[in-house]
Amino acid sequence: MQDMIHEECGVFGIYDRTAKEDVASCTYYALNALQHRGQESCGIAVNDRGVISVHKDVGLVRDVFDRRQLEKLGQGQIAIGHTRYSTFGTVNRTNAQPLVVRHIKGQLAIAHNGNLTNAPDLRKELELTGAIFHTTNDSEIISYMIIRERLKQPSIEQALEQAMKYLKGAYSLIIMSPGKLIAARDATGFRPLVMGRMPEGQIVFASETCAFDALGAAYIRDLEAGEIVVVDDNGVRSIKTNCKEKAHICVFEYVYFARPDSVIEGQSVHEARLNAGRILAEECPVEADVVIGVPDSGLDAALGYAQQSGIPYGMGFVKNRYIARTFIQPTQGQRENAVRMKLNVVAAVVKGKRVIMVDDSIVRGTTSARIVNLLRDAGAKEVHVRVSAPPFISPCYYGTDIDSKKNLIACQMNNEEICRAIGADSLGYLSIDGVRRMAKDAGCDFCVGCFTEQYPAEIPTSTAKDKFEQKIGETPTFQGKAIKREEDRYGEEL
Repeated sequence: MQDMIHEECGVFGIYDRTAKEDVASCTYYALNALQHRGQESCGIAVNDRGVISVHKDVGLVRDVFDRRQLEKLGQGQIAIGHTRYSTFGTVNRTNAQPLVVRHIKGQLAIAHNGNLTNAPDLRKELELTGAIFHTTNDSEIISYMIIRERLKQPSIEQALEQAMKYLKGAYSLIIMSPGKLIAARDATGFRPLVMGRMPEGQIVFASETCAFDALGAAYIRDLEAGEIVVVDDNGVRSIKTNCKEKAHICVFEYVYFARPDSVIEGQSVHEARLNAGRILAEECPVEADVVIGVPDSGLDAALGYAQQSGIPYGMGFVKNRYIARTFIQPTQGQRENAVRMKLNVVAAVVKGKRVIMVDDSIVRGTTSARIVNLLRDAGAKEVHVRVSAPPFISPCYYGTDIDSKKNLIACQMNNEEICRAIGADSLGYLSIDGVRRMAKDAGCDFCVGCFTEQYPAEIPTSTAKDKFEQKIGETPTFQGKAIKREEDRYGEEL
């Protein structure tokens, strides 16, 4: 839907010392499992005896890769993969990942999930020392920072260890060098990163455990916040010099981003969403005849609400998964038609009934209003909207596309006004305390900054979508100082 929250990326890596597995195909299957984390572009890089090959493009995994493309990547020992949704950076093949970089000491490939809060400053610093950027994403900045340190450090992992001291914000990384697979997580632990083992001993890393299930791999553990894990011919080792505290994972991983069959920080996502629905029923009760959920992430919360309230649960919607994303439709009318095509009401469930509709969030409110209207058209007598997250009142700086308060309906209206705007009979949100309690089995703390305006890490001073694109006539600056323009011999600015 055009006003839903989107997360940036999914990452995966596999190390197969014996080369028994087709690592490219393994990565392909894992990326299909992680497709929900990014549908704009994807890519796979394979290391075959020290030579890194990559194929990436705009589109879904199933469209970008076929058997021929996978065979061209070769039978390697290491592979990494990436699915992308761009919170920053243009949607094109150049910005697709993994990013492969050749430098004086060799090669590396990098796949990144998250968002650097100090990316503009780092980029300008690197440009002033001669760096030339080909993309508009943060991953290229990270690669340059690692390479800069690699010139001074004896190994790629030590270079990464030093580079992490300069990187601020959110990043879960999978890095491949000619002989190593490296996974790393930022010191705050905003985004998930898990490690597993396949039946034949291959080590795998992924954004979510659902990627392991696609390969028959066993979950070992989550990486700690600030941890680096290195896998090579000598085995697996961990570097924890940048580990400072427990992870503060984005709580929206449990509300919406992650697949319900995943386990993050020891907490089942499915159970967390059930808990959210149960708490929501306690906090926002209402008399009704049926509880329905908005697919997909609203379904588990709706089931939890029904279990706690004793009101029957019903399948109120059927989702058509073969319709293009609605926000790319060129006109308002076409977008509304696309919503109807994508989400259809099961009239027999709601006709003549008082309906509780559970969704995971309300961002701009436009989609919620259309869904409520669909239920009215199908004959619902009353529509009571319940949201399994608190109201969004502040931007996210760590890898989701909530970039401005002006796009958040909760910053423009109070609860009663939002209820009227979306056409509901009543509206209730999960509390801040409730969203923290939904993942009660997680062995971590949470970032709830988009609900509270209180963040566990530094926030940037500039959050423009085009943060790397200089405006015409604008004087470039570095650390607050204007950069002097040079002139060629004809007096024209370069």
